[in-house]
Amino acid sequence: MATSPLSVEVHNPHGKLRVISTKPMPGSRWIKLLVDAGCRVEICTEKKTILSVDDIKRLIGRKCDGVIGQLTEDWGDGLFSSLKAAGGHAYSNMAVGYNNVNVEAATRNGVAVGNTPGVLTETTAELAAALTLAAARRVVEADYFMRAGKYDGWLPTLFIGNLLKGQTVGIIGAGRIGSAYARMMVEGFKMNVVYYDLYQASRLEKFVTAYGKFLESQGEAPVTWKRVSTVEDVLKLADVVSLHPVLDKTTYHLINKDRLALMKKNAILVNASRGPIVDEVALVHHLQANPQFRAALDVFEDEPYMKPGLGELPNAVVVPHIASASKWTREGMATLAAENVLGKLKGYPVWHDGNYVAPFLDEDSQPPAACPSIVNAKNLGLKILAAAKL
Repeated sequence: MATSPLSVEVHNPHGKLRVISTKPMPGSRWIKLLVDAGCRVEICTEKKTILSVDDIKRLIGRKCDGVIGQLTEDWGDGLFSSLKAAGGHAYSNMAVGYNNVNVEAATRNGVAVGNTPGVLTETTAELAAALTLAAARRVVEADYFMRAGKYDGWLPTLFIGNLLKGQTVGIIGAGRIGSAYARMMVEGFKMNVVYYDLYQASRLEKFVTAYGKFLESQGEAPVTWKRVSTVEDVLKLADVVSLHPVLDKTTYHLINKDRLALMKKNAILVNASRGPIVDEVALVHHLQANPQFRAALDVFEDEPYMKPGLGELPNAVVVPHIASASKWTREGMATLAAENVLGKLKGYPVWHDGNYVAPFLDEDSQPPAACPSIVNAKNLGLKILAAAKL
């Protein structure tokens, strides 16, 4: 029996280069950039949250030059060989992470793999801050209580939470996002910082030191920072712990039963990085045994699913992977993904710094003739645009 075609929205049907987007993406600039460059753009509009490998193979078909995909899709040898067979050599995730992509398989098939860093930092940090506040002040619990019609008057013990001002925020992974989050908590709530990272976060340290001196000049207690040598030190010292490491073999289940036991009984654990960094089963058990302990999660070990029991816990705040979901950021991600694919199809070099993407996002000027970020550029022997030539 013949399989019915997937529904698609087509822009510039006579374009010479065929580019597929497996999902509709925010904004219209990304479409315009591709169309203006002579691309036929096909956007899959199938009412299906996650496309299967077979679905995407059907979209690729016999002739396809490039694909923009999503982090929920399984991009392995099967898809990259299909793309190669269709004449394609460009793929980009609309995401900074690419754990869903077998980069080695892409390289074997001669396909460039793009991602979208440099546009998510503040947005992700803001969501981590929002989760922190929601957990500390029990906002979600109180919202449910109010909507259920249970509020019949003020009580002195109703939804007592944690004060953040003057407490210690712990950062595990003090890169761009972790440092941006730390700065928000320092400036917003005058929290002290303790952090663990393989590399020294010099800019963060200088910021906290300078802000501490400013507070002293105003007659207030200074904020402080401390770099520690182990994850365990952060867990023991912090009132709030926010996770911002990369996900690899060394960070899988970084937060497990034993490490959770090191945390303060009324601590808050925030994860807006990668789900498998936390042993979710161990976290459920810890939350059940310690009702004063709170967790705030944007990501989950087996997305889109939660481990049994997590969704029923009042001391857990859970949101569906929305850390990058601000209008500016999501439109920027779509633009960068399109520019990765377009740049590769046009033979452009790779931009010298994937975290400096502002020139690609300026809507009042033409973007640079470069691919913003190609993760396997060196393995494919692609030319890197030197900063001195800008």
